[in-house]
Amino acid sequence: MEKLQFAERIRKFRISRGLSQKELGERLGVSNRAVSKWERGEAYPTVDTLGEIAMALGVLVDDLIPRHEEARKVPGGGMESLKELYRVGSGPSSSHSMGPEKAALLFRGEYPDADLYEVTLYGSLALTGVGHRTDYVIKRALEPIPNEVIFDKTTSSLPHPNTMKLRAIKDGKEIGEWTVFSVGGGAIHIEGRNEYTPERIYKLDKFKDIADYCESKKIRLWEYVEEVEGKEIWAYLRSIWGAMLGSIESGLHVDGELFGGLGVLRKAKYLFNQRHMDESAETKQNRLVCSYAFAVSEQNASGGIIVTAPTCGASGVLPAVLRYITEKKQLDTDTILHALATAGLVGNLIKTNASISGAECGCQAEIGSACAMAAAALAEIYEMEIAQIEYAAEVAIEHHLGLTCDPIKGLVQIPCIERNAVAAMRAINAVNLANFLTDTRKISFDLIVKTMYETGRDLSKIYRETGEGGLAKLYL
Repeated sequence: MEKLQFAERIRKFRISRGLSQKELGERLGVSNRAVSKWERGEAYPTVDTLGEIAMALGVLVDDLIPRHEEARKVPGGGMESLKELYRVGSGPSSSHSMGPEKAALLFRGEYPDADLYEVTLYGSLALTGVGHRTDYVIKRALEPIPNEVIFDKTTSSLPHPNTMKLRAIKDGKEIGEWTVFSVGGGAIHIEGRNEYTPERIYKLDKFKDIADYCESKKIRLWEYVEEVEGKEIWAYLRSIWGAMLGSIESGLHVDGELFGGLGVLRKAKYLFNQRHMDESAETKQNRLVCSYAFAVSEQNASGGIIVTAPTCGASGVLPAVLRYITEKKQLDTDTILHALATAGLVGNLIKTNASISGAECGCQAEIGSACAMAAAALAEIYEMEIAQIEYAAEVAIEHHLGLTCDPIKGLVQIPCIERNAVAAMRAINAVNLANFLTDTRKISFDLIVKTMYETGRDLSKIYRETGEGGLAKLYL
């Protein structure tokens, strides 16, 4: 079913772009026979090729992957599907590249007759947009129509720190305008356009309420996810796990310098290969987990294909922990998918009740959330009680409170890459702590999420992805 749905999508997008199978194949460097097999559902491209296909067709990778929109919906409050949290796309930033790219593609589709597009970036998008390649992805999405990207670094009192305005012009007259907020994790909100707002399919949006419900029905958190999303969620999460593994594998086989001018060398391959005959179990764990986190983070920094978990900048934490524990315990795929569902539920709660945007709440909202997701996933793998899963996730966020977002030159490299590795190890530590001390805890997950949001909003804006404070200001 998954291959057939992908086949329908690639064929639809190819035809809408006016390309033959041969022409698409030439753009990708493959034969038209390969394209034909994809469109007949007889074959499936690799993760890297998937990214190249999306670029050639002018769409997001997320648009090509089956999302099973038939999932049940409920009116009012609650939370969106995990499919809106886990997204496959190109780095380096979910809020500064994936979100704006999606907005530009949707805007182009709304106003295809324009002869000029004008996009103005405000707030964090303007201040760190060059390092995040925001202008590049917008221009790529709007081509071949002439377009202009303007960086407005002075306008203040914005409704959201990641605000952008898109104008469509034809014969010198404006024919359309959107104000868009890139809210984190690749998600966007378009002012006054509810048709682009995802449905909230989860009725419950607090950990306590979900835990009480699961306890009453004697089910695990992942079973609650299945109950809400339907069994179709497993096919989606399987594709997400495949993309995560692909990102790690790609990152482990590349070395050299990352673009951007900082002279940052890739380290994942080096870390992975530094094994010793008398290496202790603790050292091996640290080396492998960190190498996997570096691999994904370096792929993200170079604009490679990653999974938002919950964001691009924090995309290395969860995959690193899951690959390590998979290899250590020889886990089957279903166990990992259950862990992904549990982690997704935690990420969704943070996204709904606080923020996963560094521009809104600092890096605690990105790396802190990723650490909590990884801790919850690992706790599920160890079949810990729901209270222990909650404690592990709470500890992970609590000890990232106040973490600033100050990437040097706006690049998702320093301190972002190392932070993923440190957070991955901290997630493992949080689970170890929760295994012993859950009964003594005082702070609930819901309380720490609220605390994180208030802390983030109180942070000076210079520490919220503006490039105006911290390392971004002092590094010369």
